[in-house]
Amino acid sequence: MTDIQADIARPLSADRILAAVRQRNTFTIAPWLYLAPALILLMAWTYVPLVEAFQLSFYQWNMLPTAPQRYVGLTNYQRLLALPEMRNALWNTLYYILGLFPMSVIIPLFVAIWTQDLTGRARVIYRALIFLPMIVAPVVAAILWRWLLNEDQGFVTLGLEWLGFGRIGFLTDPKYALATLTWITGWKLIGFSTLLFSAANAGINPSYVEAARIDGASRWGIIRDIRLPLLSPTILLLSMMTILFGAQWSFAYINVLTNGGPLKSTTNIFYLLWEYGFQTMSAGWSSAAGMIAFAGFSVLAAGCMWLTRRYAVYDN
Repeated sequence: MTDIQADIARPLSADRILAAVRQRNTFTIAPWLYLAPALILLMAWTYVPLVEAFQLSFYQWNMLPTAPQRYVGLTNYQRLLALPEMRNALWNTLYYILGLFPMSVIIPLFVAIWTQDLTGRARVIYRALIFLPMIVAPVVAAILWRWLLNEDQGFVTLGLEWLGFGRIGFLTDPKYALATLTWITGWKLIGFSTLLFSAANAGINPSYVEAARIDGASRWGIIRDIRLPLLSPTILLLSMMTILFGAQWSFAYINVLTNGGPLKSTTNIFYLLWEYGFQTMSAGWSSAAGMIAFAGFSVLAAGCMWLTRRYAVYDN
């Protein structure tokens, strides 16, 4: 018997247990030194601005260095919540989130599972078509779609006219503008979500699938009982990202294509707080809108984390 085996076989004495507990509870500076750069950046770029924005939400200020900050208490919040455009922005934010779900979760999940067995040239073509939107810069994508959806000479407009449909103001008609920007944002996200689902799907142990096939399970049965449960962490992760960041991802397209219009039909909470801060120079209103968004999404994030811990299935 080696020394290591003898040490393992020897019963743990009270002194050894106490020594192990003391060693585990002893404070060491080395891990904190490794974490210090990340913690400093996190404090400097996240928590300090968050605290300052919270303080500024109780003041009225036009962002000029020579102008005084006037304390107004909860007036900024009261006025914001009473504004019709604020309520409209919140509803539009919800629309963006719900509208993005099919393109950020459902369609990529279907595509990743359906193309799992593709090989050769077909796999290369599929990856190029799916992943191409992901690598296009948001501003470039917005300009491309503005050209395609131009009401006079846009490729999509001319195609619909050739099919016998009338011209549609995708970016100028309030009835279509919000759905159009949701589609553009989702089109950009499909490649990213498909990439995550494909990686998670490829990581499933093939022995599970082979055992199910030997037992006579159908393709749908394998997807329902093996693939979907083991993909649940990725499904919940992308669902949480869509809820928390979906409306934020649409900001570039709103700014480039519609500027929140027509008639505020595409304005969401993120564009509204940017508009208050950098167009009307109302720093207090912008900070208050940001705090409202932060509070709401914090509750949603807590709910998403609970769902992840409760329903995610992991391969042990």
